[in-house]
Amino acid sequence: MTGEQLRGAIIGLLGFAAAEEQMLLAAAPAGEPGDSECWAALPVIAHNTEFKRQQVRRLQAVRLGQVPPEFPEVDHASAETYSGYAARPADEVAEDSRRVAAELADGLSSVSDDDLRDPSRHPWLRGRQLWLQIIVRGFWHPTGHLGGYYLAHARPDRALALAMHGAATAGCLGAPPPARGMACYNLACAQAGANLPDQAAVTLREAIGLNPDVRANALRDPDLAALRASGRLDAAFAS
Repeated sequence: MTGEQLRGAIIGLLGFAAAEEQMLLAAAPAGEPGDSECWAALPVIAHNTEFKRQQVRRLQAVRLGQVPPEFPEVDHASAETYSGYAARPADEVAEDSRRVAAELADGLSSVSDDDLRDPSRHPWLRGRQLWLQIIVRGFWHPTGHLGGYYLAHARPDRALALAMHGAATAGCLGAPPPARGMACYNLACAQAGANLPDQAAVTLREAIGLNPDVRANALRDPDLAALRASGRLDAAFAS
């Protein structure tokens, strides 16, 4: 895959996730209730945007030859974490989401192909390829949370449609196998949440074949608890 093709695929995935976030914000009821166990739409998007902003800072560090800060892990079950996101004004969250998504796309254009592909150029990447890190923060992470929102709000049909569209988009864009594996993993989670365990197991096998790193997530992901309990997860790993 050429550098131009890779950048095009990444831009497409970033745009897909950003558009889905704006759609959710537009459709969510004003003052939607929620808590740390069942997040409302606004804090979900605020959290997604924070993760994208962190990636923007990393791209700025690459461009400037600096080392970015270490970002702490987020405890999604923390009431304090949730309330911090939920307290932000809705219009601010929507605008921030649009602006940071654009900054992430612009940041992608500001670094070289070597920076994107060769992690040895920046030791703080710890062997991770920068292009895949951008996709994780700008596509996989946000669409996973969007799917989780729909499942938690009794919309398995919407979660399934979102994940299917995401997987199809990754394929149509010619995204590299690790990125397509992430999209398939989200689809497996949505299928499991929609009570389609056999389909979820098949999709998870495909995800692992494309991106073996998702195995670690599958072992602890609550969305796949039913597959673990039924033995389907072991079968997917063995294939």
